[in-house]
Amino acid sequence: MLMIADLHGALALCLHDEGRGVGGLLHLKFMGGTGRPSDVTDNTLSSVLVVLDKFKRAVLGNAARRDEVQARILAHALPPTDAGEPSASLVDLIQADLADGKIACGSQTMRRTEGVRVCFQPFEGRVWIRGPNDLRSAGRAHHSVG
Repeated sequence: MLMIADLHGALALCLHDEGRGVGGLLHLKFMGGTGRPSDVTDNTLSSVLVVLDKFKRAVLGNAARRDEVQARILAHALPPTDAGEPSASLVDLIQADLADGKIACGSQTMRRTEGVRVCFQPFEGRVWIRGPNDLRSAGRAHHSVG
């Protein structure tokens, strides 16, 4: 199985339990109307934490060994401007939540005008990124995987 998320002002959280060979991909809006990463507000905090908790339970269940779980966050935002960046973004919030649960998490934020496509094989935990010129060929691969 291949999971794909097109990122343009969004992020993908790829979660993989190596011991059980399962995984999942969560796709969330990352960018505000300004083209910068959104500020984490109380509203964002509560709604994202509920979705994140449900996602982790759906993928990992209650019995997952946290030392066998790996996470990776890939985010897309527009290139920086002169305007100030938020002190804490959604990536920071998710990383803190995962750290509280003893889940190792790496992250990468891509700052570019064109979007990217994240491809994730949940059973093996493989993640790769395709650029805008590769979007059409990755779409065909997704359909052929079934």
